Amino acid sequence: MKNYWDKGISFDEYLQIAKNRLENPASQQEADYKQYYELGLQRMDRTLKKYIPDEVQLKELADKNFDGKILIISEAWCGDASATVPALFKFFEGNNEVRVFLRDSDKTLISQFLTNGTESIPKVIILDKDFNVKNSWGPRPKYGYELLMKYKADPVAYPKDSFYNDLQIYYAKNRGKDAVQEILDLL
Repeated sequence: MKNYWDKGISFDEYLQIAKNRLENPASQQEADYKQYYELGLQRMDRTLKKYIPDEVQLKELADKNFDGKILIISEAWCGDASATVPALFKFFEGNNEVRVFLRDSDKTLISQFLTNGTESIPKVIILDKDFNVKNSWGPRPKYGYELLMKYKADPVAYPKDSFYNDLQIYYAKNRGKDAVQEILDLL
């Protein structure tokens, strides 16, 4: 895990890479994902402006004496990632080091943390101080997963557009609080 950690980037670098990919796509995939990069950057900007770490959650983090690191497998075009990754960075800032590993740059890490056989992101890997995996979380909070299951159970009655809309409304209102709590519960 230390090798992956060493290849990880800061949140500022993550944002800069997303902006560069939006403005100067280096591949056809980056060009095809232009609208997703735009949305992702808008959502991350909103989260950065609106997210305030919850005092009760900060106390819980302090009480746990967690001295490890947080490695997040992500890509800025991902809707779930754009809603949670900025909140996680802001929450752990000053307490635990957080880095992002770009999923599409090297699939060997995500292949170890599949979600029902898929490379779903973001995936949060909780590492102890010696880079051993303590736990993992992702790609979305429990409520987001429930919305996904509702869509998959009956896509006619609950179409994809309704699912995406409900999920983004949830993310905008929740502002990362559920994701942070679920990760705290795993520390």
